[in-house]
Amino acid sequence: MTKNLRILPLAGAIALISGNAMANEAPEPTDILTDGWEVNGYIRASWRVDENGTSTGNEYGKPDYNLAATTGKNPNQVEFNISKNTAFQNGVWSQLGVRAEYGNGDSSFYSSTGSEDSKNSNEGPFEVKEAYLRLGGLSYLPEDADIWAGRRFLNRAAGLLSGEFWKQSSGVGFGYEQNSNGIAVVSVDPGEKTDKPDGKTLHSIDLYSYNHEALGGSFNFDVKFMMAGDKDKYTDKEATDGIGAAITYNGNYYGLDGWTATALAYGRGLAANRGVNFGQWSGGTSTVDSDKGNSIFFTSYGVLNINDRWQMASEVTYLHGEKIWGLGAKPNADGDTVDRLLIALRPSYMVNDNFRWEFTASYGFEKDYWGDINLGVGNVENKTNIYAAEIAAVFTVNSDYFGRPQIKPFVTFMSKDSSNEVIDKFGWGPNYNNDKSTYQFGVEGEIWF
Repeated sequence: MTKNLRILPLAGAIALISGNAMANEAPEPTDILTDGWEVNGYIRASWRVDENGTSTGNEYGKPDYNLAATTGKNPNQVEFNISKNTAFQNGVWSQLGVRAEYGNGDSSFYSSTGSEDSKNSNEGPFEVKEAYLRLGGLSYLPEDADIWAGRRFLNRAAGLLSGEFWKQSSGVGFGYEQNSNGIAVVSVDPGEKTDKPDGKTLHSIDLYSYNHEALGGSFNFDVKFMMAGDKDKYTDKEATDGIGAAITYNGNYYGLDGWTATALAYGRGLAANRGVNFGQWSGGTSTVDSDKGNSIFFTSYGVLNINDRWQMASEVTYLHGEKIWGLGAKPNADGDTVDRLLIALRPSYMVNDNFRWEFTASYGFEKDYWGDINLGVGNVENKTNIYAAEIAAVFTVNSDYFGRPQIKPFVTFMSKDSSNEVIDKFGWGPNYNNDKSTYQFGVEGEIWF
């Protein structure tokens, strides 16, 4: 006991001397003031079968704005967003951002083997979607400015009921941003993974200015200049440059309680895919037939708060495209345009704090030109009407429309008719006995964290 008493005062004296020395030592500019990790993400666990009781990768035209319902390929999709945020003594701050995803694009029900990508490495594997670094607080830049470099989904926006991203720049690049105004260069090699064509790289110079308050809401402006890196690698029929622009208004629900986002976009050439949608997997970015390819895109979606019990989500989306997505490949051929329209409503009734009913109804219209070389049919105008109705029981922690986590059993009815007699014979296809109407059944679990 005596020995311990002698040691303790000595240890205290050493600690006091060390503390005084540190107090008198000037801090270094690179000393870390705060440092921490943030982890959030999304998990979608979905059991979904067709009317025959089999799992299916059929999305029933949802990515093409044909309908709005609880459809999607992925039985199990996991997404993690990891951020490391550091502040330094000299006022500089840094952010490391990483987005990782697993299961996206895979439609099979796998057992305990976990062999999701054993047959097709392009479906469902673990992938790093984003990896970038941001720096701000630099003494020679404005106080609210930062720079970044890496791989990003820059400025994404998606329809509320269609779920389709209509705006983004998905690729590798760098940029500067100040108070919601920015300039960025994003580049991508067209093709998928090992299908990357040699010597072909596409670039997008993004200019954007957001959050301009006016007319009771706010406006966002986007302009993108796209170009090919080595134009000699492209054929005469392929576009090698393009320009796209979009204006977005964010406000209440058309004068009522709630919110909406309304956007109008135009693009030509490489930007013919909705004007401001840039990325290798985004159909049309690298497959436009000529520099005359163009599109006009309109969308408006939001949520209306009707009363204490009822809410309603809605979306109206329209696309008109000429010579996009491989249309009109033959000189002087008909069939170089496509028109798509989606009108969708989803009323939601809150029974109590933990349960609500969802009812979805949508109408989709598409006019395009269809052909089948095996049937000797080509470039025939076709008009298709697609109807969908869905009812879902939502078990949730919070019965607000966006309340999560939740588990949602649902039943969906889908029907379509086409003006082309040949297409009409196929209905939803051989797996559905060529019926024009079909059902799907499912249970979907979702959590954002």
